[in-house]
Amino acid sequence: VDGKTVEAAPGEMIIAAAERGGTYIPRFCYHPRMRSVGMCRMCLVEVVGPRGPQLQPACFVPVAEGQEIITDSPNVKKAQDGVLELLLVNHPLDCPVCDRGGECPLQDHTLGFGPGESRFVEEKRHWEKPIALSELVALDRERCIQCDRCTRFADEVAGDPLIEFVGRGAETEVNTFPDQPFASYFSGNVVQLCPVGALTASPYRFAARPWDLDQVESTCTSCSVGCRVALQSTTDRVVRKLGIDVDPVNQGWLCDKGRFDYESAESPERYRSPLVRRGDELVETTWSEALDLAADGLTKAVERDGGAGVAVIGGARGTNEDAYAWSKLARTVLRTDNVDCQLGDGLPAEAVLGLPRATIDEACAADAVVLLGADVKEELPVLYLRLRGAAVAGRTTLHEISPTATGLTRYTATSTRHVPGDSLGAVRELLASGALTGAESVVCLLGRSSVAETPEVAVAAAAALLAAVPGVTFLSGLRRANVHGALDMGLAPGLLPGRVGLDEGRAWFTECWGELPAESGLDTRGILEHAAAGRLSALVLLGADPLADFPDRDLARRALAGTGFVVAVDTLPSASSRQADVVLPARMAGEEAGTTTNLEGRVSRVFQKVTPPGTAWADWMIAVEVAERFGFDLGLESAEQITAEIAAVAPAYAGVTSERLAATLDGVLAGRADPDEGPSAEATALPAPSAGEAPEVHAAAASPAGAVPAGADAATREDPSADGDDQPSADDPEAGDPTDADTEPPALVPSLLTFQPPASPPTVPVADRYSLRLVSHRRLYDDGVLVRHARSLAPLTDERAAAIGINPGDLERLGIGDGDQVRVSSSRTALTLTTHATEQVPRGTAFLAFAQAGPGAADLIDIASPVTEIRVETL
Repeated sequence: VDGKTVEAAPGEMIIAAAERGGTYIPRFCYHPRMRSVGMCRMCLVEVVGPRGPQLQPACFVPVAEGQEIITDSPNVKKAQDGVLELLLVNHPLDCPVCDRGGECPLQDHTLGFGPGESRFVEEKRHWEKPIALSELVALDRERCIQCDRCTRFADEVAGDPLIEFVGRGAETEVNTFPDQPFASYFSGNVVQLCPVGALTASPYRFAARPWDLDQVESTCTSCSVGCRVALQSTTDRVVRKLGIDVDPVNQGWLCDKGRFDYESAESPERYRSPLVRRGDELVETTWSEALDLAADGLTKAVERDGGAGVAVIGGARGTNEDAYAWSKLARTVLRTDNVDCQLGDGLPAEAVLGLPRATIDEACAADAVVLLGADVKEELPVLYLRLRGAAVAGRTTLHEISPTATGLTRYTATSTRHVPGDSLGAVRELLASGALTGAESVVCLLGRSSVAETPEVAVAAAAALLAAVPGVTFLSGLRRANVHGALDMGLAPGLLPGRVGLDEGRAWFTECWGELPAESGLDTRGILEHAAAGRLSALVLLGADPLADFPDRDLARRALAGTGFVVAVDTLPSASSRQADVVLPARMAGEEAGTTTNLEGRVSRVFQKVTPPGTAWADWMIAVEVAERFGFDLGLESAEQITAEIAAVAPAYAGVTSERLAATLDGVLAGRADPDEGPSAEATALPAPSAGEAPEVHAAAASPAGAVPAGADAATREDPSADGDDQPSADDPEAGDPTDADTEPPALVPSLLTFQPPASPPTVPVADRYSLRLVSHRRLYDDGVLVRHARSLAPLTDERAAAIGINPGDLERLGIGDGDQVRVSSSRTALTLTTHATEQVPRGTAFLAFAQAGPGAADLIDIASPVTEIRVETL
């Protein structure tokens, strides 16, 4: 290339090989994540052949051994001048008001490669502007240079070919089909792809100029995929999120919820100051008073009932550092193991953390992927893009096991429908069919296909796959933002930080932290049942809203009413936080630094970009202050110091230091080895602390004997089993040899959690002829706070999401029409809902989206039943 030797992979395009070799070739239509089309001709170069140099598009010609490329000859320069001159014939010179002005490749290429002046003086084309392609994307047609990037993305990557070239000749334009808006979950990507500002994002339009923006790279916390993003701000507020191309995760793509949910942080309803209950109202107060009241209520609960009377629900909203602090506070200060970051809509921690794990890349390269969970397109959209792309390219074969059709159904080799509660039978059917025979690598995407059935159903199906398929690995399908990080930090009953069981890690964490609860505690269901029975004195909600997110709203309602004292650490008002006795305002994404862990166990960093509104604190700071009011020092001083402590004490996070995270954009896989990074963390020995001495760790225990009062140094704490006056000094010659057999050896680093298959599958009743079995999971645009409080996303909730989807055959049998009002009843209650006839729901089944506005699935579900049977009747 221009006389310089460049090594390239076979089949690689000239444009990519040259850029890697240090020679940039201008382009408009080319994108490394999409097929080359050679449309814009901006990348013309001379390729020397038998007849001498010939102009060829660098994005469309593959490399060859000994090939000679010329990118700076007079012929190349003349061709680039001509392309740019023709592109500017009708392109408006509205750069001062264009959102792309200042970061526009057309501007840059015109200055860097263009002729400097144009010979055309005719009036430019004028069209109506802008045209709304969707609620989020606006089109200025006269700016379009027809590079085909947007249409290729919609068709090739998203699988939503809803925009296309229409018209002919000079009238060619990008547009939607009649009466079919660009209703794609990934529409924001075309704005980022557009090189000239023809496509703009409605939320960002005229919001800022590129030179006003300050940027930091971070991680999206909209779901558990953990896409890498650039947060851009001006005047101390986030105004844009852009996808960053991180190969193992999102490859540059974002879903629209993740791209635009930053708007929720500026909601006028945002909690900005602490609130305390005065009678029937929550009123603003100072942090000092709110923390005193919170600590007083928790102290009384611990004194009255011990750890059994206190519980913590939530923790998946924040960072790993937040979750670690609250895990440490709960175990050592509140003396409770009643902690759970899942709200009854996930899977047991033993299955999520104990099954052999796969990465996204491994799933996309596997011979077969078994889809055993909810609709990936709705709950994990960018993972859907990755799996769809792998299936379309023929790199993997998808096998779906689901009670209803999903977004990936049309790309699957086999799609097995089953009655809700019988995914185990469907797995056995798949295995008996021989569809997995000969597959050398099999990955199972494991999640909850429905929150209306017990999670043990999915666990039994996973156990059957594990027993029958040698070498099968699992990729978690849990959707909640940092649920995997919260689980890794021990926010689950019977679990300690680093994927360690409570009993297995007791000796290690007693040395690192102090005294731990004697027994495993309750999960969210158990906590709420405990509270409903009046046996819970205090409840802490860490960004959790049981009234909206727990599958059984009746139980959640009775639980909150039966709890003596409720503290909510939250960002935005929810049905549950409005009933709290104390509300402590927390920070949101972009307002604090730390780390998160995605569904494959990949730890990546998040950064603070803007100042939180009012006096909102990070969750970990609140935990530290609550502990201080109990008289204990958690020893946590900054997010970076907590990251270091996690790396020191959490076995699966050994070596996951700030320095290592800063050295890579891809993040670090916790608990397993990266291909090029040496031994797995499971095999890496942590330095065991000597008695009373944990490196960079402060212990705090709730019992006076092992307590470390605020301000005390952990390295000086006394042996709780002996009088302090009788403790031998290290300088005492009579103290004895520390190597004597009677000396207590340091605790060994505990081994990581392993999955134990259930003794027997759950018992599910046989479906009767008169009922329909309910299926419920989330859609991308639900009634959650991120959507409800984001002005651009709130209108996107589908009105049909509140309708109950029923097979036309069942509607005909029941004498009910599409769109009719019906009475839907379960063992819990009866609701009036609208029907929606759909073939995607098999006969005998009904689908109702979870977490939508108003009465819905959570009102019908009885968490005590393995499945939810409903009756549908005419009004």
